[in-house]
Amino acid sequence: MSSGKATEFELIARIRARLTDPDPALLVGVGDDAAVFLPSSGLAQVATTDSLVADRHFHVDWPAADVGHLALAANLSDLAAMGASPRWALLSLTLPEADSDWLDAFLDGFLGLAEASGTHLIGGNLAAGPLNLGVQLIGEVEPDRITRRHGARLGDRVLVTGTLGDAAAALRLGDRAGDHLQQRLRRPQPRLAAGRILAGRVSCMIDISDGLLADLAHLLPEHLGAELELSSLPASAALSQAMPEDDERWRLQLAGGNDYELLLTAAAEHVPELVQALGETGLGLTEIGRIVDREGIECTRPDGSLFKSTRSGWDHFGN
Repeated sequence: MSSGKATEFELIARIRARLTDPDPALLVGVGDDAAVFLPSSGLAQVATTDSLVADRHFHVDWPAADVGHLALAANLSDLAAMGASPRWALLSLTLPEADSDWLDAFLDGFLGLAEASGTHLIGGNLAAGPLNLGVQLIGEVEPDRITRRHGARLGDRVLVTGTLGDAAAALRLGDRAGDHLQQRLRRPQPRLAAGRILAGRVSCMIDISDGLLADLAHLLPEHLGAELELSSLPASAALSQAMPEDDERWRLQLAGGNDYELLLTAAAEHVPELVQALGETGLGLTEIGRIVDREGIECTRPDGSLFKSTRSGWDHFGN
């Protein structure tokens, strides 16, 4: 952090000064004991929360704007997986010092993504202590379009948006990672538009934050499993260049995490229309496997042999 020292109340005033686009549904916003807002008629409320811990989810030497973007993006991705649109955010910041310069840069990233996604910051909290970022989001969705992580059926196809493995490669390579890989790690793009398109049209959906294998396991009903075709895993040109060896690249794509893509299952007959619908937005949707009548997840190489991953993904208490 830099040395633009301020008091707690000066920091709060800086935050309030940045909120220039009031939401007409907000009756009481930043500066009171609590926020008060009016939900939209006929829509269900969707709430999520997540914390980002320094040197667990981000490095303290990252640009503060990247940290701000990531803090909101991780939560927006959860709403995308439910098929919801974001409305309001609460931000809880624990800061080692009252650094106004760092806060301003953090807000550049946080509020920049908030504006782009239609999210309004309506309150939060400031405290002194080890750097920690807590975000709570409230979104809205039509009750008949709520999309959950349960509902995969035998024979469903397994699909994923975008590409996998870029963020994990950036972590692996560190300073040697190129700009594309670094951007995918520090400034992921939550798939909100895709989530809205897919909502109500798929069997189930989840965002990939902990790793493909770990998050796919959450989708599998009891006594069912999945087969994945490794040759189908979508990779960016940057990842293919950085990790040309198949096994190394597949390990990152399967268990690396931090992709913030959407993982879903859908009936085989619906796949072409879903691929076309997302393709019209410029985002790829790739079929990577299917749900099968046996437990566990099998990953198959192009020659038909099985690939064993030593890890399934991120464990907050085990990694």
